[in-house]
Amino acid sequence: MADDPTDAPKLDTSVPQTARIWNYLLGGKDNFEVDRAVGDQIIASLPHFAEHARLSRQYLARAVRFLAGEAGVTQFLDIGTGLPTADNTHEVAQDTNPYAKIVYVDNDPLVLAHARALLTSTPEGQTAYIDADLHDPARILEQAGQTLDFDKPVALMLMGILGHVEDDAEAKRIVDTLLAAFPSGSYFAMYDGSDIDPDVREAARIWNISANPKYHLRSPERFAALFDGLELVEPGVTSVTRWRPDPEGKDAAEISQYCAVGRKP
Repeated sequence: MADDPTDAPKLDTSVPQTARIWNYLLGGKDNFEVDRAVGDQIIASLPHFAEHARLSRQYLARAVRFLAGEAGVTQFLDIGTGLPTADNTHEVAQDTNPYAKIVYVDNDPLVLAHARALLTSTPEGQTAYIDADLHDPARILEQAGQTLDFDKPVALMLMGILGHVEDDAEAKRIVDTLLAAFPSGSYFAMYDGSDIDPDVREAARIWNISANPKYHLRSPERFAALFDGLELVEPGVTSVTRWRPDPEGKDAAEISQYCAVGRKP
């Protein structure tokens, strides 16, 4: 584990935080009244939003299984980890390949506290946690390099986090800076909220009134631009329910959480 926990930012329970709201929507208990209030407002506007959170989590698990299995990736850099819940990246990856190494990155003090306690590893593999900000990719890479071997392919995971970066050019800079450190055969996987559904646009408006940090929706075309220079894995940019669904989920309706996986040539 990187960094001294005494250096972590103080926990502020008076301001709703993204990781805790998402935890509440997923049915978790690591949240506070202010987080639940925002979550309830969102659910009132979009009753199926909690289900959307669950379906997004299922996509994460499928993407990790693909990367650790079919793609043969053994190293994962998961930025914007969020609070530990079911099917965390290291659990899915190490279930597929017990030798997998996973580095988690977040800067929420509650996530930090839980990550240190809960993110364990198989004896053969390794997990680590970095307290760092997405906007500082150089620091992330410096710290992650203590665990991951950048001479071998790495899967960069940005699940539900790039929506907190409003400017497309800045989002692309972050992605490109991180991927530039990794060799050919590395991957970039993400999901985030799209702007195709007016109810989701309203939920984002409610979110942004109180929550920190704010969240910005993108069109599918703007999602695709983040993968410029990469080889998109089929089926490309699509709803999380349409990305290589398990047999029992193949008939799930399309939702506005969009995703993609790309390979660095």
